[in-house]
Amino acid sequence: MSEENKALLRRLLEAYNTGNMAVVDELFAPELTERAKQGFTAYRSAFPDWREEIVDVVAEGDKVVGRFKCSGTHRGEMMGIPPTGRHMEVDEVYFLRVENGKFVEFWGLEDNLTRMRQLGLLPPRPAVVLRVATYYAKKLRSKLRRGG
Repeated sequence: MSEENKALLRRLLEAYNTGNMAVVDELFAPELTERAKQGFTAYRSAFPDWREEIVDVVAEGDKVVGRFKCSGTHRGEMMGIPPTGRHMEVDEVYFLRVENGKFVEFWGLEDNLTRMRQLGLLPPRPAVVLRVATYYAKKLRSKLRRGG
């Protein structure tokens, strides 16, 4: 059963990567189909070139865990945020439970902080800003000492 569940997850990612939303009905239990379609549609409209690559998959019994490298260019509105035109690449981990060949439960961990930074929606990390400011302050101090 574990190999079958891994295959289901691979089919799901293939559907996401090709924009084949029809597969959602086949892969999700009826109570999750609408939620899955909404998420699918939201990401495809915000990131038309959205890609998810499998980094690792673990399946045991009725549970499947996938770690993915996700990327796309922000070309459409996302959560009320207008397109930035910027590319992003983040890691995601999803946990899914399978019954009768369909996903009946799922939740995930997404690196939204990195996503927002890469899209230019958040400032860079303070430590990085401090290092860059210190570097340029030392350069300026050295230049002033030389009289230039």
